Amino acid sequence: MPKGCKKIAVLTSGGDAPGMNAAIRAVVRRALGKGLKVVGIEKGYKGLLAEEMFDMNARSVADAIQKGGTILGTARSSEFATDEGKKKAADILRKRGIEGVAIIGGDGSYRGALGLSREGIPVVCIPGTIDLDIACTDYTIGFDTAVNTAMEAIDKVRDTSSSHERCSIIEVMGRNAGYIALWCGVATGAEDILLPEKYDFNEQNIINHIIESRKLGKTHHLIINAEGIGHSTSMSRRIEAATGMETRATILGYMQRGGSPSCKDRFYAAIMGAYAADLLEEGNCNRCIGYLGGEFRDFDIEEALNMKKEIPEYYYDVSKALSRSIANDRVAK
Repeated sequence: MPKGCKKIAVLTSGGDAPGMNAAIRAVVRRALGKGLKVVGIEKGYKGLLAEEMFDMNARSVADAIQKGGTILGTARSSEFATDEGKKKAADILRKRGIEGVAIIGGDGSYRGALGLSREGIPVVCIPGTIDLDIACTDYTIGFDTAVNTAMEAIDKVRDTSSSHERCSIIEVMGRNAGYIALWCGVATGAEDILLPEKYDFNEQNIINHIIESRKLGKTHHLIINAEGIGHSTSMSRRIEAATGMETRATILGYMQRGGSPSCKDRFYAAIMGAYAADLLEEGNCNRCIGYLGGEFRDFDIEEALNMKKEIPEYYYDVSKALSRSIANDRVAK
């Protein structure tokens, strides 16, 4: 077995996600309990290159579990994206006596971790992203909180949309992945759900759906639009002009990243964070942690990055079927 780490670091990278602090806390306290030294790196890979780091103890993560965001901070780094930047980062870690790093983040953070591993730094990745778009895991830290935050906001907009007999386009996060849009669309009874993976950019189909629904007595219409499609405001103008139905766009934006994490996000983050500390202490490194088939598991980082994740076709078919209730009523008659 490879030599286990005695001094590790932890960092958060990329977009913040509710539950990251629970993961940090678990890494720190599990590692300390095993006799390891722990260093916190601030502002992700950017902070690593600037050597913004400090020794952590159990009190460093006190009262952090319920907080949104990340107590270590996060930032993006163009310098780290270069080969020279990764080499510099690895040299800094070796200079500091850091033998392994727990990295909490999404796909881009994983790719950065792979670069560090190729420079000889043992890493373990923890999936922290609201987008649910990491292929080696059924769950990513932050998704549950984000999707519930978005759902509650959509319910409120739908109330006023119904009162004013409007069409509402609500844009949720998800640049390349439509999981937030799909879950929110199904959970709020949206009439149309636009996903980056599925949308054909045929706006006329949406317009026809609105017109047909109005003929059958539907007085309001809800469209959930993923960030990767975007252009919700201009879309609302075109739909209003084509249908005569007052149409408003609401972009939920960064509110989906914030807020106190749900119980599920805290629990999964705690287990994954502790698992990361265990792997580093055992010398079982260059791994990604995932939750797959009802179990917490770890995968080779390169293998994980080569996996593909797609929205199940059945989920998409169900979302379309459930949105066509009025048309179905007419068929039934």
